[in-house]
Amino acid sequence: MIYDDRICALGEGPLWHPERQQLFWFDILGKRLLTHGAEWRFGDHVSAAGWVDADTLLMASATGLYTFDIPTGRRSLIAPLEAGNAITRSNDGRADPQGGFWIGTMGVRTERYAGAIYRYYRGEVRRLFGPITIPNSIAFAPDGDLAYFTDTFGKRVMRVRLDKHGWPEQPELFLDLRAEGLNPDGSVVDAAGNVWNAQWGASRVACYGPDGTLREVVQIGASQASCPAFGGADLSTLYVTSAADGVKGRHDGMTFAVDVPHKGQAEHRVIL
Repeated sequence: MIYDDRICALGEGPLWHPERQQLFWFDILGKRLLTHGAEWRFGDHVSAAGWVDADTLLMASATGLYTFDIPTGRRSLIAPLEAGNAITRSNDGRADPQGGFWIGTMGVRTERYAGAIYRYYRGEVRRLFGPITIPNSIAFAPDGDLAYFTDTFGKRVMRVRLDKHGWPEQPELFLDLRAEGLNPDGSVVDAAGNVWNAQWGASRVACYGPDGTLREVVQIGASQASCPAFGGADLSTLYVTSAADGVKGRHDGMTFAVDVPHKGQAEHRVIL
């Protein structure tokens, strides 16, 4: 089902705000933040967000992390993010259970190995992993001790254990999609620990159990599925962004909503 028919060149970063009961998402190439019935435009690429309180998001841009005031549309710099690197922009990101925020960077022209994954935690931005070409699949298990991420370019999703403060140990392989030729893009983890992965070019979101076995597939009406998020009153609606860049399908770039027999996690609050 189509949730919003506005075309995003590169839809990304869907976020269900648990206090506002409202979905936000981004068009990275269009430099827009969208919500149902409204949008905000920026002078730089914006890509992902976490929620701070009922009226405030933490937003990632090409050069920094900002607080964004929803009622006024104003943003304020919290921390720079590769501000001196003109070839990169932000990409996939998500708040972690400990109140931090993970964010990936990549080349504006997808330059190979130009990016990395960082974590913002209580005023500090620390580089976690890199070099990476297309950082995606940043997601967290419900018990707070596991994180996931991928370099879409390598077609493998990694899993990493977290300490009590949310800092990662060494990553290990979770999914290897090279043999299937699948491109892992954004992911979200549901309340049971299943990993829902949008697969770029395959018109689908695939659900994998905590052991990595394929459990089910949700098809969407756009070829370039980019990122899923759970939302709705009972967190059983799967929202999926997509991208129109480079394709010409009728529904490419739209945002979709699918009711599923699973319940997601409420998105975690970012602690500034």
